[in-house]
Amino acid sequence: MGIIRRFQVQSPGMIDLEFDKAHIWHPYTSMQAPLPVFPVVSADGVTIELEDGRRLIDGMASWWSVIHGYQNPELNSAIKKQIDRMSHVMFGGLTHEPAIELCRLLVNLTPAPLQQVFISDSGSVAVEVAIKMAKQYWMSKGQYKKNKLLSLRGAYHGDTFAAMSVCDPVTGMHELFRGILPQNYFAERPSCRFGSPCTEEDLHSIRSLLETHHKDIAALILEPIVQGAGGMWFYSAEYLLKARQLCDEFDVLLIADEIATGFGRTGKLFACEHADIAPDIMCIGKAMTGGYMSLAATLCNSRISEGISGDGGVLMHGPTFMANPLACAASCASIRLLLESDWKSRIETIEKQLGQELAPCLQEESVQDVRVLGAIGVVEMHEAVNLHEAQQFFVDEGVWIRPFGKLVYIMPPYIIEAEELQQLSQSMHKFTRRRLHRK
Repeated sequence: MGIIRRFQVQSPGMIDLEFDKAHIWHPYTSMQAPLPVFPVVSADGVTIELEDGRRLIDGMASWWSVIHGYQNPELNSAIKKQIDRMSHVMFGGLTHEPAIELCRLLVNLTPAPLQQVFISDSGSVAVEVAIKMAKQYWMSKGQYKKNKLLSLRGAYHGDTFAAMSVCDPVTGMHELFRGILPQNYFAERPSCRFGSPCTEEDLHSIRSLLETHHKDIAALILEPIVQGAGGMWFYSAEYLLKARQLCDEFDVLLIADEIATGFGRTGKLFACEHADIAPDIMCIGKAMTGGYMSLAATLCNSRISEGISGDGGVLMHGPTFMANPLACAASCASIRLLLESDWKSRIETIEKQLGQELAPCLQEESVQDVRVLGAIGVVEMHEAVNLHEAQQFFVDEGVWIRPFGKLVYIMPPYIIEAEELQQLSQSMHKFTRRRLHRK
């Protein structure tokens, strides 16, 4: 007989932080010593409102996804219209217009060779599907030894098991699982910065690994131009071009993880465009729905789809909530809203302002580097940031910035105004001075 637990009913409108602390596991936290959380009651535009009435300018776009801001009327309307038709229907044996419309948009917007779309629930799952596609493709060719992945140091591709296996095994977030994850190959992180040429020395590691192990490698997976949660590193477009060429030379597939970079974040619609290359497989997510709902997709070229599907083969994946109509409707509205806006000019304006306002941080002894690309601003400290203290500092400053490791960074919504962006960058600079004064 089960144990029935009874909890005191909370008064309407109040957020029970004690229950949250005792029972709710937040990302990357301990249940014994959880980090404090801030109760949110609403969000609008680029502002998050806390229960106590404080309003925070959101520098994170809810982990880089809310590109149009909160409570966007076009996205609200699209979801409301769709929910009156149907909120969900299984995608096995059925289809619907929001999914078809979304896939038509994605095929038209992504590099031309990408013609087939698999819709999934989240970025990590999109990476899982990409890895499965790559391995299953080589299996269909009878090349069962080609089942390893090649990734880059400093990479981050998600928190599920196959995705974890291609994250940096030393500096990444998943070292705890090193002994039980699939063993893959890792090339050195490209040291050539964005906007700089790529030398043969920069390519030595990846070339050497491909020359030695290409018969075992199914695919190279990388984040085009911007390595995200693995270090916020921006590398040369020429390196990306050479990586594509090396994959062709050694008959290895290329997977581009555009989950963080897709839909304009770097100043191009997709970061692959900086090098004018097309991957064999591409993963997208995050901003695809404008941050309204969880949805992702994995696209591939006909070589992959025909290889897997030959002789009656099927791709062995099928999420329950695949192609959820509400999420697809939100994605269609978000993509159209982006395309109809002057997003390129907006990103250029954000980039210029961030470059000017974050540059003074380099004068602080606590700062190692400052990097800006598109709507991404990064201040890298010499030492790891105390997240608890940093989070409280930024909330007291009236902004929402969540550092990790040594990085204090922002990826704001594209609709942010100059004054709001200035408050974010000034708070970042003030934080770097505060750390210096506390020594």
